[in-house]
Amino acid sequence: MQHIKDYHFNLEFFSRLAEKCQLSEAQRRMMAGMVANEIGWGGISAVSDALSLRRQSVRRGQKEATGQLQSPMVRGRERAEGGGRPKLVDKDPAIEVDLQAIVDAQTYGNPEHVLKYTNLSLRKIARQLRAIGYKLSHSSVGTILKGLGYSKQQNRKLLQVGKSHPQRNEQFEFIFAKMEAWLEKGWAVLSVDCKKKENLGNFSNKGAELCRKGDPRSTLDHDFLDMSKGTVAPYGVYVLNDKTGFVTLGISSDTAEFAVESIAQWFMCHASEDINCDKLYIICDGGGSNGYRVRYWKWCLAALADELGIEIHVSHLPPGTSKWNRIEHCMFCYISLNWAGKPLTDLETVKKLIESTETLKINCSLDLNQYQTGIKVSNEQMASIDIETIGEGDLAKWNYIIRGYKKL
Repeated sequence: MQHIKDYHFNLEFFSRLAEKCQLSEAQRRMMAGMVANEIGWGGISAVSDALSLRRQSVRRGQKEATGQLQSPMVRGRERAEGGGRPKLVDKDPAIEVDLQAIVDAQTYGNPEHVLKYTNLSLRKIARQLRAIGYKLSHSSVGTILKGLGYSKQQNRKLLQVGKSHPQRNEQFEFIFAKMEAWLEKGWAVLSVDCKKKENLGNFSNKGAELCRKGDPRSTLDHDFLDMSKGTVAPYGVYVLNDKTGFVTLGISSDTAEFAVESIAQWFMCHASEDINCDKLYIICDGGGSNGYRVRYWKWCLAALADELGIEIHVSHLPPGTSKWNRIEHCMFCYISLNWAGKPLTDLETVKKLIESTETLKINCSLDLNQYQTGIKVSNEQMASIDIETIGEGDLAKWNYIIRGYKKL
């Protein structure tokens, strides 16, 4: 037994090696067999004790190491084929039929698509199957449903309200082509929109934040508007050139004048010197304060173009496609994640939460002006705007260039 004692130090080393390297089952067995073969007589017992393996596993490792037995690793496996219990559906194929009958009454999804979903829980389905004689757990029900093409699904906003506009695709292709050309030349491309208005105060906000267990943040039990604090309208400017953002927090109405003032604040205070702002390309929704039918939006843009001495190119997204606006999924979504679960108690809190967004750099400013609503722009005023439309049909309504007011 003296020679086995000589290997004692090496066995401890191999034991630590197997633990630190996180060897797979087949690799650990192979190493044990090689060490046992090296030790010789008594090696099986010594290796079994040192590596906490069964003697049968060490013997098998010896055979695999010497080529007497083929290792499953040769076939890219850890164990030989045929192990484990047979599947429930193999033992009793009727279980799939009965399970399908239970969920058919509450199955949703496209019948021509392999992916379906049900609002029944796994435990409810398992309970009904046990009632008709099957012995299985809810986890087994989940495995069978997965094989049948079911999965958990969240709601997805895919159904457009109303019919798709016939020039929808043409407008998207126009916007994409122009955007790519402007970005290549280094000209400023902006995606703008107003985020949902938020009530200021100690109100619950969607999402969760880390707190001590059993000690969540306390908020008001009703979301009634606090007239002393009011609401905040965050108007955003997302710059596609350098992937930065700017948000103006307004306490008044979301008007066209407020929208244009936000763009002006970005231009004068936060526009990068690396971006050519001799002209602007603004991509926005088709409705709201910056809608293509809003005359006051164009009137205010003309005033901005005159003030800055630049051309302002505008493209509106087609009806029903506002979710495709870049600012929605490149900036607003990260702001929502950053303030999830945190009450928007006041303007300063909202400003700090927006500016602390880490995914991209966002500057934020407050606009305490009160903007008048219901301002009408007459036909004579519209005729005084130096505006050039692009395209035919509705494309001419969605794409235009404003150079200010016409010179008399």
